[in-house]
Amino acid sequence: MGCFVSTPKDSGGNRRRPGSIGEVSVYVPGLRIPKPVDFTQSLGDYLSKNIVERLSALRTRIVVMAGQEGPTITRTKRKSATQHGGSTLADLQQALEDYLPVLLGLVENGSHLQYKVQFDWVNQEDDTEANLLLLPRTSTDSHQPKVSEESRRASVDIFLKAAGYLDCAVRHVLPQLPGELRRNLPVDLTEGVLRALCLQALGQGVDIQLGMAIDSTKATLAVKRRLACEMVKYWQQAQDNIMNLPLANGWGEKHRLFVKWKYIEAKAAAYYYHGLILDEGNTEKSHGMAVASLQAADEYFKESKKLCEAFNAVPPLSRNPPLWGTMKYLYEKIPKDTSSKVRINRDLYSYERIMETAPTLPDFALALKPDEYQLPQMDPSWRTENVKDGQSGTTNHING
Repeated sequence: MGCFVSTPKDSGGNRRRPGSIGEVSVYVPGLRIPKPVDFTQSLGDYLSKNIVERLSALRTRIVVMAGQEGPTITRTKRKSATQHGGSTLADLQQALEDYLPVLLGLVENGSHLQYKVQFDWVNQEDDTEANLLLLPRTSTDSHQPKVSEESRRASVDIFLKAAGYLDCAVRHVLPQLPGELRRNLPVDLTEGVLRALCLQALGQGVDIQLGMAIDSTKATLAVKRRLACEMVKYWQQAQDNIMNLPLANGWGEKHRLFVKWKYIEAKAAAYYYHGLILDEGNTEKSHGMAVASLQAADEYFKESKKLCEAFNAVPPLSRNPPLWGTMKYLYEKIPKDTSSKVRINRDLYSYERIMETAPTLPDFALALKPDEYQLPQMDPSWRTENVKDGQSGTTNHING
């Protein structure tokens, strides 16, 4: 696993993008760097020299680029650029998009070729370096630049795109794998972890939306409560998918704690805004429920800080990222407002009344959905490719 922080200088490709999306800490599985594959040895008896060489060239391009870029993604604070001025990450994405349509020819229509190639990867995980970007970073004057709404919307779009890739893997790729192969997948590629990561991306997208609502003078308390409650549901579902998986190693345990930390943090936000809305009521009951809700928010807030410490203590050791967005605001407001409400109502409600079970949070439908991602069409070159049957020596056309 590794912790990534998007920085104001992280922008890739030649497309026009906002100059800053602020700092967003994301905990994800370690990068898988592909290892070279000898397509000639595995496919030379079945395919033409042209298609084998093309597969080899496209795969080699990705191996080289990923090997160069992978170790720097979680460490560098500067934008990596190619000799032509473009982003190496954008070039890597383009290389993958060029490779995938050609690769899909190996599995088209249940082709026997899908079992002929052994693909290997090496995990890019560095126990001492992977989480260095969780260290707080500020400018020389300790001022954090204001992030525009346009930039924050762009970061939400990135999370939705990531969720779309993961959702496609769960719904369209994993079901195509034979049962034995699925059972032997590394645990971080199993359905539960992929679903958890998809929901994590959606939860962090809502987190950014809530931060935008907090900064907006037009957003009502009802809007903020709805976003916070939706965030709770995303993180709860992520936790449900990951909690019972055998994530025995440090990376897996760290990911599990990250999800639990963010789930409890979201509950603190939801109960806080729920309490503020209940406090607008004019009855003694509504005020009592408001105080109970704010007390719950404060308790979840304290628990989230403990979980944050536990997360950072699990190897690879890390430090808490700088406060940003939603929690930068709530870390100040929750203890202050809870203390104020309890003090004001101390004469009206006994301690037992205040500590009553917190009211149930409202249940809202989830608004954010993964971007729909579809696998590309098979490369046209396969339509004229004569695939040889290894046993009979006959040839077959792949139709697509």
